Amino acid sequence: MKDARPCSIAGTLALVGEKYSLLVLREVSLGARRFDQLVRNTGAPRDVLATRLKRLVDAGVLEKVAYSDRPRRFEYRPTRAGLDLEPVLLTLMAWGDRHLNAGDRPMVLEHSGDHELVPVVTCAECGEEVAHDDVTAHPRAAGWTVTGPTAA
Repeated sequence: MKDARPCSIAGTLALVGEKYSLLVLREVSLGARRFDQLVRNTGAPRDVLATRLKRLVDAGVLEKVAYSDRPRRFEYRPTRAGLDLEPVLLTLMAWGDRHLNAGDRPMVLEHSGDHELVPVVTCAECGEEVAHDDVTAHPRAAGWTVTGPTAA
């Protein structure tokens, strides 16, 4: 049997798809960057949170920065890679507001301080909003088609 489809989504989920990882990124992006804040705001057990933070730091998504020498304490800040995940968080939040919360928005984000943010995916080339029917997949992994592996 062949391996699963080579996929950037699968690789990303292998890193940030573990329980609490995306919630850690949510909190860090909102400004809660200290361990105790992250424990409180995510509900993660301390040992699990420590493991997730180490993995995200090792992967270059977060950086660990000392904020106190006595006692030695750290906070977690997003790297460029971490900031690049923010649109994913915004899109997940919008999806949850629409499909899980019946339009109720437990948190509202402002854009430029003057209006509520409603995220959409746009094409970097033409600037248009992306619709499902306008997207065509072109697999580049050897031995794969849109519907699955090629016949042996």
